[in-house]
Order: sequence, then C-alpha cells, then structure tokens
Amino acid sequence: MTILVKKNEVTPSWLTRLIPTRMGLKQIYPRRLVLRLLIFIILYCFINFSFAEDKSANNQFLNLSIEELMNVKVVNVTSVSRRSQKLTEVASAIFVISQDDIRRSGATSIPEALRMAPGVQVGRISADKWAVSIRGFNGFSSSKVQVLVDGRSDYSPLIAGTLWAQQDTLMEDIDRIEVIRGPAATVWGTNAVNGVINVITKKASDTQGTLLTAGGGSFEHGFFGARYGGKINEQTPFRIYAKVFTRDNTKSLSGVNKSDQWHSARGGVRIDHTGGIDELTLHGEFFYNSLGQSLSASSLNLPTTAVDNHGHQEGGYMRFRWDRTFSEQSSLWLQTSYDSNHYNLLPFSEYKAESVDVDFQHRFPLFEKHDLTWGAHYRLNSNKVFNTDLVRFSPQQKSNHFFSLFVRDEITLIPNRLLFTIGNRLDHNDYTGLEVQPNARLIWTPNTENSIWMAVSRAVRTPSRLENDIIAETRLGSGSLGPIPVQAVFQGASNFDSEKLLAYELGYRHQFSDRASIDIAGFINDYSQLRDFSFGALALSSGLPQQFILPILPTNNASALTYGFEVSADWKPLDRWHLQGNYSYLDMHISSNKQFKQFDPATGDADEVNPQHQFSLRSNYDISEKLQLNLWLRYTSKVALYNIPDYVTMDAKVAYKPVKNVELFIVGQNLFSKSHQEFESEIIPTTPALIPRGIYVGARWQF
Repeated sequence: MTILVKKNEVTPSWLTRLIPTRMGLKQIYPRRLVLRLLIFIILYCFINFSFAEDKSANNQFLNLSIEELMNVKVVNVTSVSRRSQKLTEVASAIFVISQDDIRRSGATSIPEALRMAPGVQVGRISADKWAVSIRGFNGFSSSKVQVLVDGRSDYSPLIAGTLWAQQDTLMEDIDRIEVIRGPAATVWGTNAVNGVINVITKKASDTQGTLLTAGGGSFEHGFFGARYGGKINEQTPFRIYAKVFTRDNTKSLSGVNKSDQWHSARGGVRIDHTGGIDELTLHGEFFYNSLGQSLSASSLNLPTTAVDNHGHQEGGYMRFRWDRTFSEQSSLWLQTSYDSNHYNLLPFSEYKAESVDVDFQHRFPLFEKHDLTWGAHYRLNSNKVFNTDLVRFSPQQKSNHFFSLFVRDEITLIPNRLLFTIGNRLDHNDYTGLEVQPNARLIWTPNTENSIWMAVSRAVRTPSRLENDIIAETRLGSGSLGPIPVQAVFQGASNFDSEKLLAYELGYRHQFSDRASIDIAGFINDYSQLRDFSFGALALSSGLPQQFILPILPTNNASALTYGFEVSADWKPLDRWHLQGNYSYLDMHISSNKQFKQFDPATGDADEVNPQHQFSLRSNYDISEKLQLNLWLRYTSKVALYNIPDYVTMDAKVAYKPVKNVELFIVGQNLFSKSHQEFESEIIPTTPALIPRGIYVGARWQF
C-alpha cells in the first residue's frame, strides 16, 4: 500500500485507490455510487479543512494536541502487549471506544457500542442475539474473535465463540473498549485470530459516590441502574452495582411477533487495594436473563410454521488480580478467575458450563534495548450438555485443559524512532495438541506527525465440542433409499483440526494538526484448513423404525484469501464540535465444498454474509455547557446470502444538564426506517427478525 499525503491535500491516486475498481462506474447502482462518493468527500473534508482552527480555550483537554492526548494515561492502550502503551508505540490496528463515546452514542449494550470501531461487523439477529466479527467470517458464535472483560476470556470452548447476552455490565462502569483488528494470538492465545475485543471497566477509585440511571421507551421498554462507591479505608475503595432492563419483542419478516422479549438483571461488587508496590483487585458479578425465541419449523422439520419457546440464562464470575510494579519497565501480575453459567432454551439446547483460568505475566528489561515479557496461562473448562429432541452430545459431560507459554521481546533499534517486536506462543489443547503462533511487528516513527507499522502473524482457531461431539439432524432433511428412509445427520469428528491464518498487515497514522488525525490499516489474510463438510459412510440404524443414517462430518478442506483496509479520521473543527468517521472495505474469496456452503454460511458462504462496505460518521456537538446534540450516521452494504439489502440508518441523542450532576436525555435509534433486517443465525435455527426503530428517554443522577 502506497500512501502519499501532503500537508494540505490528498492526492487523486489516494482517492482512486479507495474506490473499488472491480466494476465500471456505469455498472454501479446509482444510490451506492452516491453513498461511496459521500464517504470519500467527507474524509477529504476531514483532512483539508482540519487547519481552520478555533483558538478559543474552554477545557484543558480540548486544548491538548493529539500527541499530548496520547500521553494522557486514560487514552493509553493495554490490550496489544498487556501493558500500558502510547498509541504511537503500537504496531497494530487498534481502536479505542471511550466512556464518553459510549455515553454520547446512546448505546445500551456492548455490541451496539462496537459499531463505532472500523473493521468490526455487527449484525443484530434478534432482541438478545448478535453476530459480531472483525474482518469477516461473521456469525452468531463470533468464532474467530477473542472477547475479554478486564483481560478475562469469555470465549466458550463449547460453541467456539461468545454469547453476547451474557457479556454485559453497567455501561457507565466501562472505562473503554479496546478493539484490536488482526491476529493477537502471541499475546492472547488461540482463537484471537481476526482480532480481540477487550472491555475494560473502571477502577473502584474512579466510581466513588452514588449513580442512578433510569428510563424507558418503545423498544427499550425500561431500564434501571444503580451504583455506590465508597472506601473501606484510604487504600481500599470499592463499588457495588446493579442493572435491570426489559426489551421488547422483534417481529418476523411477515410482521409476526417473534416472542423474543428479553428481561435481564445483574449485579456485582469490585474491591481494589493498593499497598506499596502492590495492587489487588477482587471483582465478582452475577446475572439472570429471561429469553424467548421463535424457532424455524421448516429448518427443524416441525409441523408448525414456528415454535415459540422461552428459556433462561444465569451465571456469574469471580476474578482476582495481583499487580506488582518494580519500575516503569519491570512488573508482574497474576490473575485468576472462575466462571459458571447455565443456558436453557428448549427444545433447542440446554447446558451447564464452568471454567477456571490462571494467567501470569512478568515483564523486565534486558540489556539496554530489550523489553522482555513472558507469561503462562492455564484454563480448565468443564461442561455438561443435556440431550434434547434436536441436539445431542456424546459424551454429555466433558472437561478440557488448555496450557500456554509465551515470550515477547520489544527491541529498540533506534530510540524513539524504530521499534521491532518479535514473539511466540506455544498453546496445548486436548483436541489438536501443540499449536505454535509466532508474530513479528515493526513500527517506524520518523517524527511526531507520522508513524508506519507492519506485521506478519500466525494464529489458529482450535476445535470446539460442537465440531467434535455433536449429533443433530440437519437442515438437509431426509429422503429414501427404496422402502427405507434416509436421514442426514450432522456428527462431530474427533480428527477435526485447527483452522489456521497467516496474516500480513500494514498501517499508517498521521497527525495533520492538533485537531485532526487519520489512521489507515490494510491487510491480507491467508486462511487454510477452514471448516468444511463431507458425507460419511451410509449406515443402517439399529433401532426401530429402521432408517439409513447419512453422516455429515466436519473436515478441514476449505480455505480463504481475504483482503481489505480501514480508514478512520478524527477532526475537531471547533472546541465544542467533534467529528469522527471511518470506512471499511472487505473482499473475501472462499474455496469450499459447494454442496455444503449454505449449511455452514459462517465459513462456506462467508463472502456473501459479510458486508463489503461499511461507513460510520459521528458528530458530537456541545450547543452549550448544558445541552449536547449527538448524531451517528451508519451505512452497511448488502448481505447477499440472507437477501438483506444495504441500508443507511442514524442514531441521535440529545442530552440536557439542568443542574450539576444531573443529565436528562432522549435517544432515537434506527431513525431512517420503521424496521430493517441485519443478520440471521447460522447455529440456532431462528426465524429472521426485523430490528425496529426505537425511542427512549432517561435520566442520570450522580452524587
């Protein structure tokens, strides 16, 4: 990727490279052409008008340059190397969603907030279900993304993914969400293939006092959150918090109620203690979700058009962390956690799962130019799956052990200019044995305005119980062989291997002025041994009535080549006005068994279930010290496999502070249409849902 940027202009070649050239302009649908041109015009304006500065100064942070802001502790990032770093030191495509971003957006859940990050595909499936991925392969399970909360993994080895209804917390307690686009397996282990999402909550010392928030509306029927922060002593602050809400049903494409209303309650406590060079954290949370869903009868060979069912999900976790800081370059930490959850959504599935994690890291300087970090990780995951009419597991109960050891060396080749990072991680799992995941990164910072980085990484996605132990009738239905019927059955395979990725990345950051910056990242991802399927040997069942069983087995015969880029721009035309926009382009080429493509759309049809173009533009304007207007425009191109057309939508939030520490707000979501479809589940055979327009009001009081 060649990028030529002058102080006050963007070269025509830069714009030309951003516009897809696969099709001639005459072949592009006019509305799409207009939208694309709008995207590039806005980005062009971001850059060229960034120098018309307003010199007024009302806020100490607004008057800091971007370089100075990068040195403020709150905007440092920790997910790339698991230590605090300035953005200029990071040879990775990373985007930070701050607490202020979340508050101004009006997002009521973590997946909604993730729409702000470039390169992240977010599709809402129903009231409580989302598909979230990074750089492709989107699906309900989010199988190639490692999801963390305060560094604690929420990745499930049972389904190879994350249940987003389970990953929630009081939104006001989130300090920031760090999104790494691209492999981060050397640091975070297997399954950090396409990226990492790390939700980082605030320290107890930052949540002192009382917070109350409440509201409701059309789709967000009602919500209430409460938090109290105090101190056991001067070295030991704490907080307790609770959150409840109820969300309305969605409707099917024909307008029928899907009976998927979502009720949720959760609460938790966090205690921090600082003593000398040691910091201790104890954090626990529990939750209960009441869920509903309409299952597709046509997919399950059921006699009715849909099956309305209700279930629940409950569980919690406890996390303990010990940090010891010897110096700015030397530290160690130990984190342990215990998770437990119970999922029940009959007649589809029911299971109980528990996990124990132990994570250790030690960092120290070596000679003058080396910053060495090494660590070890152990995870025990135990789950029991209850057989239903639709899904069975053999064996029903299973425990899996995961071990890993990693080392990472940051080598300063030229002080403050050239930094080379090399590392490797050795992971051992019960399914495929030893996995090796090396990584090499280089970042060059010739001056304070520019930085260029590149990386080569290897990552793997290990098998899950879903691919090893499941037995389920498939959507391919049944036939007959003479007088004896034939039923196709999906069966797990013990020889299913890990999916592998070799990734090449290149990035560029530029600060045009103290009010404008741009971040560009490009990638080429080469996937091998992806999940595919084949027919097994036909066999006659032993029970009555007799039938032939045609097994469908997972294989590793698919492959893929994907490439794309993301551009994010940040501009402050005025002290009180902040604009942030991004554009993402993704092209995927999949090689798989065409006979089973639609049976596994998350992989075999990935090129048709991931939008090729995404655009986001946020405008946050402080009309006065008491009144804010926040607008968020989004565009998502079509999802061909599910016949979902491209759509444009907008969220808006007006916030008013009549007195200090009190905020009244009104939020409109998906304002451009009455409803629209965003995605479908490839695992749970649900009826497709229309995501409605919503308006809610609320109040927040902090004292």
